[in-house]
Amino acid sequence: MTQPQENANIDYSRVNQYWNNARPSILGPYMMDGFGFPASAGLFRFSAEKAIVQQLIQSLDRDGTVLDLGCGIGYWTEYFAQNFQKVIAIESSRPLYDALKQKCLPYSNIKTIHGNVEKFEPEESYKLVFLGGMLMYLNENDVNILLQKIIPALQPGAIILCRESTVRNGVITRKGEYQAVYRSVQTYENIFRKCGLDVIRVKKNAPYILMQMGCELIKKWKSIVPDPLQLIPIAGHLLYWGLRLGNPWVMSIAEKMGIAFPALENHFFVLRVSERNAINKKRDSAGH
Repeated sequence: MTQPQENANIDYSRVNQYWNNARPSILGPYMMDGFGFPASAGLFRFSAEKAIVQQLIQSLDRDGTVLDLGCGIGYWTEYFAQNFQKVIAIESSRPLYDALKQKCLPYSNIKTIHGNVEKFEPEESYKLVFLGGMLMYLNENDVNILLQKIIPALQPGAIILCRESTVRNGVITRKGEYQAVYRSVQTYENIFRKCGLDVIRVKKNAPYILMQMGCELIKKWKSIVPDPLQLIPIAGHLLYWGLRLGNPWVMSIAEKMGIAFPALENHFFVLRVSERNAINKKRDSAGH
């Protein structure tokens, strides 16, 4: 991983190029391709994350609309369609969007849009906005612009739910073929509050961290073992099941030893419009 670069920006043309060449699978959008993991590894992570999301959104009325921005191939879109009245799903990558359209065919309450988040303009009000790993592909100024677009479109009591890869301190910008901005929890909280959002809850994404342990261990394996001896499909399968069977004991080892492993973590952020912003919004509406 690259070193901390507080003011470095990512190149959106490179980001778009990467995702327009992405393979539409459960592993690809989770950045778990190339490690020898079975497809069930992606399904395990999604299922475990779904249990977390169910807990985080349990207080929401289900009669509203969900906005799923950067929805990938549609696993979360499908979940929201099964639990809410309507879902607007937006994806910019052509191969991922094509897979999304196919996945959403059985659902009449899903509207899919092939479009770029930078050009997105809300056209209705939302009960839930889901950003499932979207903000890490935006420079900070554009994170602010996006959130400021979303806030006026939120229904009373609505939440924004973000799921973002994080680092423990500061900001790390990854350059090269795959570009992303990894921010600390504190950095994200500061950004959200500046936008007029209250951080209601922060929840560590344990299934992500478990799978990220596997990814980082396989990377280490590749760096020390000659190519002919790596046997990645076998090593990946064995490691995956070792992590699954050893969890949660495996995850507690690094914490108890004070080791910063894996380097990347992931957190869910539950956000609501701050009370002050909500009052101003009501005043603006009354004025009109």
